[in-house]
Amino acid sequence: MFWFAHYELYTPKWSENIFDEWKDVMVRKGVTEPEAEKRVQKANLAFPDALVKNYSGLIKNLTLPDAKDRHVLAAAIKTNANVIVTNNLKDFPQEYLDSFGLTAKSADDFLTDIIDLNSDKAITAFTEMVLSKKNPAMDEFEVLENLRRNGLNDTANYLHVLL
Repeated sequence: MFWFAHYELYTPKWSENIFDEWKDVMVRKGVTEPEAEKRVQKANLAFPDALVKNYSGLIKNLTLPDAKDRHVLAAAIKTNANVIVTNNLKDFPQEYLDSFGLTAKSADDFLTDIIDLNSDKAITAFTEMVLSKKNPAMDEFEVLENLRRNGLNDTANYLHVLL
């Protein structure tokens, strides 16, 4: 997703709370705490305007099936986002999101939409991502398989067709 943002196919927005969750996931998957923090810092350096601030006051007035997800909605509202990208769709009821002019999409659906809107630029971003893979180095088909292993089947299939 970062490569697509780098090529301005979308504008990323996130919060400290989102990065706290991201770091926890990385650590659970075997990434060391210092490495997880380094990745967060790199993301913030690469996209300095992505960090949403001053959204916490909105949290208490929001109602979601899982109260722990309210910070995501609050940050999206604060930044006037159109889409919340999450694979936890059940906790973001569309009817409720409609009242804020938002929709929730899985990462796979979001990425395929981006590719569909500007396939030439998406292929350029994907190619650049493949060329940057150094540890370990991967060709485009290995990267596509890695996307599939990470639940981005439609994204990988769409990119494969366009290559």
